[in-house]
Amino acid sequence: MKISVFTLSVLCVSFSCATAAEPISITVVYNNVISNEDCTASWGLSIYIQGLTDTILFDTGGDGSILLSNMEALGVNPKSIETVVISHIHWDHIGGLAALLENNSDVSVYLPSSFPDNIISSIDSTAQSVVLVSKPQKICAQVWTTGELGTSMKEQSLVIVTEKGLIIITGCAHPGIVNIVEFVKDYWQDDIYLVIGGFHLVVYNEHQVKEIINKLKALGVKRIAPSHCTGGRSIELLKETWHEDFIDLGCGAKVSIGSNGE
Repeated sequence: MKISVFTLSVLCVSFSCATAAEPISITVVYNNVISNEDCTASWGLSIYIQGLTDTILFDTGGDGSILLSNMEALGVNPKSIETVVISHIHWDHIGGLAALLENNSDVSVYLPSSFPDNIISSIDSTAQSVVLVSKPQKICAQVWTTGELGTSMKEQSLVIVTEKGLIIITGCAHPGIVNIVEFVKDYWQDDIYLVIGGFHLVVYNEHQVKEIINKLKALGVKRIAPSHCTGGRSIELLKETWHEDFIDLGCGAKVSIGSNGE
């Protein structure tokens, strides 16, 4: 069996950040919101991350053919991916994984440990390895998973440690975007530079969204890049609040952090 299970104590964790020789590049390769007309919009999320010791794909969208087509349009080679991190079990985040593995099986796939055994076994039969995640753990230099958060819907987010502060990448933020940010800030004991991904605010009314925005501001979130399940009106409210520190994050969007980046 290739499956690995890790647990980690907070007492032995070091969060030191090595200086990157190049900027961290974040490219949205799957999203229901569009930024680049060469891409196909579809419900779901997938984010390609370069400039770290591993090249990472966070989530895989809902349709493998669309994922691969968008990658081609954006000049992303599926074989460049070394690590895949799946935030949670919903189809719009894991649906493209099988097609990706057909093109590149030489990857480690990080899955929430709550995934059903049959899905874990299916992925393990194709991928180079499967790592089951329950607690926060290091993926590679500067990159961590939060471990499973939430109750009814378990979900992991990605944390990148940079000199500017922490970058949090969320799939759908089912555990609550404020809860995720609070957990990361407390666990890593650092400022939050950027929160990026799906915030799942589409389920809240405008008054509730404004309360969430106030809480994120109080937590010191410097920059914000919401998309996917955040909802159109919620995205507008976030943009009105963060102004120049708001980042449009449709499919095809590219964000560069560090060195000569933002």
